[in-house]
Amino acid sequence: MTTPDARSGTGRPAELFFEDLVPGLTVDLGVVTVDADEMVAFARRFDPQWYHVDPDLAAASRHGGLIASGFYTVSLFMRAYVDHLLSRAAADASPGLEELRWLAPVRAGDRLAVRVDVMGARPSTARPGLGTVSLTGTMLRLGPDDRPEQEVLRTRFRGWFAVRPVEADPAEAETPEAAPTDADQPAVDQPDGGPTAAGPSTVGSSDGDPTESGDSPEAHRPD
Repeated sequence: MTTPDARSGTGRPAELFFEDLVPGLTVDLGVVTVDADEMVAFARRFDPQWYHVDPDLAAASRHGGLIASGFYTVSLFMRAYVDHLLSRAAADASPGLEELRWLAPVRAGDRLAVRVDVMGARPSTARPGLGTVSLTGTMLRLGPDDRPEQEVLRTRFRGWFAVRPVEADPAEAETPEAAPTDADQPAVDQPDGGPTAAGPSTVGSSDGDPTESGDSPEAHRPD
């Protein structure tokens, strides 16, 4: 069975892990077309400002017609991000956004090319088994010739992704032969007295590395 750490953001088995999201990587998230009815329905429900919902007032204004709510536009970005990356990657939660900018109005019928760029990646010190990935997302309006005309959205954010699971060594997975029982062993005189001395025990540190008991594990600053 696929473990939770090896599942993608949509619950399917993951094929991309933290180690695959290297700085400099660009992921094409496809092209989305702005649907007029959906755009207005979103604004009526979540952002009913007149230039989003009243076509007459919007047409008479400097906007020249209805424009999309910025939160509708970023929702389109999020859907493309899930469909084309998180559905394949071992994604965990996100610590949040660092920047969200709406750079130009978005209108019904616009075709927007979406992508993310990996800006940085490092193992998480606060959450063992995860890595922190810094990403920049952009949406570009395409012209009739499918060439980019204008950037309409830019966002910077971070995401947590699981590290790739370590494959078990087949040799270690083999069942060892049963150890002989006491009945099979010749009797050995045991000395009387206290417990046998043992070497220093080990305990797991905050990063999962063994340390000798009595030593203080080094403090780590969380992400």
